[in-house]
Amino acid sequence: MSFTDPIGDMITRIRNGQIRSYAKIEMPASSFKGKILEILKREGFILNYSVDQTNEKKIKFSINLKYNSGSPVINNIERISKPGRRFYSSAQSIPKIQNGLGIAIISTPKGVMTDTEARKAKVGGEIICKVF
Repeated sequence: MSFTDPIGDMITRIRNGQIRSYAKIEMPASSFKGKILEILKREGFILNYSVDQTNEKKIKFSINLKYNSGSPVINNIERISKPGRRFYSSAQSIPKIQNGLGIAIISTPKGVMTDTEARKAKVGGEIICKVF
């Protein structure tokens, strides 16, 4: 099964898993999704993730979602740049999410990074999603 927006599917699975209070969710793996998950883990929005190989070529991510006193750590995760409408930003105009409490994940020429890392490196790029 092919997706037109695999990153949007990943974000929706995370959002739906936290609404249903799942401890663990699974999704098809890709290197770009892995970079986004690494940022979410480093910033403390998910507990952990692992790569599982089910049969010959099927590789999945298993993501352990994070909760604080029973409520999800991620209040809002939203896709910004979509396949039909891409959003790009220069280093000076990268938006702050909730006055710096949230993060924006940006795909830059130097790799996938958060909004604060992109401002420090003075690079712009495509705004993938925002997390709060």
